[in-house]
Amino acid sequence: MIVFGAVYSDRMTAASDPGELLQRMFAAAVAAAAPDACMPPHMPARPKGRTVVIGAGKASAAMARAVEMNWPGELSGLVVTRYGHAVPCKRIEVVEAAHPVPDENGVAAATRILELVRGLTTDDLVICLISGGGSALLTLPAAGLSLADKQQVNRALLRSGATISEMNCVRKHLSAIKGGRLAAAAWPAKIVTLVISDVPGDDPATIASGPTVADRTTYADARTVLRKYAINEPAAVLTHLQKAGDESPKSDDPRLVTARTVLIATPQASLEAAAKVASRAGVTPLILSDRIEGEASEVAKVHAGIALQIAARDQPAARPAVILSGGETTVTVKGKGRGGRNAEFLLSLAVVLEGARGIHAIACDTDGIDGSEDNAGALIGPETWYLAGERGIDLKSRLADNDAYGAFAALDCLVVTGPTLTNVNDFRAILVTS
Repeated sequence: MIVFGAVYSDRMTAASDPGELLQRMFAAAVAAAAPDACMPPHMPARPKGRTVVIGAGKASAAMARAVEMNWPGELSGLVVTRYGHAVPCKRIEVVEAAHPVPDENGVAAATRILELVRGLTTDDLVICLISGGGSALLTLPAAGLSLADKQQVNRALLRSGATISEMNCVRKHLSAIKGGRLAAAAWPAKIVTLVISDVPGDDPATIASGPTVADRTTYADARTVLRKYAINEPAAVLTHLQKAGDESPKSDDPRLVTARTVLIATPQASLEAAAKVASRAGVTPLILSDRIEGEASEVAKVHAGIALQIAARDQPAARPAVILSGGETTVTVKGKGRGGRNAEFLLSLAVVLEGARGIHAIACDTDGIDGSEDNAGALIGPETWYLAGERGIDLKSRLADNDAYGAFAALDCLVVTGPTLTNVNDFRAILVTS
């Protein structure tokens, strides 16, 4: 197990310690999205009336603390974050709830948040703090639906391989608060939403299911997603989507005129921060994309192909070079093992590379939690393949069983950070030295 948090020297090179250099790149990516650093430049002006702070996501508590540190006037509010992600705040209440499958605490918090923004005036300001994970944490079932209904759909979607956009399309149409409904409830107050993006493309309407943003999707779109992944239960959800009652607010809804959204941290900015670390170490950074989606194991095969091309031909970059990418892959669970999408990516990568000389890689979730396990991700090198053989660990079989966590735990390859209090989604770096 690799416990993250050491301080590394800028003089470190790819050859001296590839693993530590990769960890330093990951640390830089996380630091670039830290609320304490990225919130202050985007604080709105003080209003004539009240200032109410609300929010949801894995970074919402840290964001609330940053607001308190940079707001001289009156302040109150409530944010909901994942269990274990709270930080002390003096004027803004912090509530913890379950993620990725919602629980009663999330429902209670969402109910209270909706109440806090109702009855405000044009002189008042709502500061909404949104980050990844907010969709599950800000859970308020639409009329006729229960928490159990939403939990069942969430579990099915998480196992289906659906993209985050598809999942959030469904979530919006099963909710009384997502898809612009929170902003509509806050009208006529001014609402400024500060967003840390965790989705490919940085679409505010997708991040945390866009509670303060106009929704382009429809009930018909949500039904299409469930059909695509053969999700046929529970009956109450199918009935609700078929009735297609109160549609989510669209771009022409007058209640959204006073709503403004600001992106304060993005996956691309974090990749660029990692690229600077690489450059200072004499390594050529190659940023593929900040919006890569698809099955984690298949995405790994493409990355492996690029790494092997660099190793063999110094194309598309000369060695030493590092391939950087972000986004959100998915895992269609078919086995009985444990492990998130970043660990699965690395396990597939290790299988394809088969111990190729001079190639090391890290893949971690920037929130510090890969799926539902206790690790951020893992770190591998050429030795991973050979060590697995020595210990009788069949990496191909582990991949087929979706047991990346178990494989890397046995090989002491897991990267453990604890909650980072931010979230710009997946971070992948493949270092090719020879």
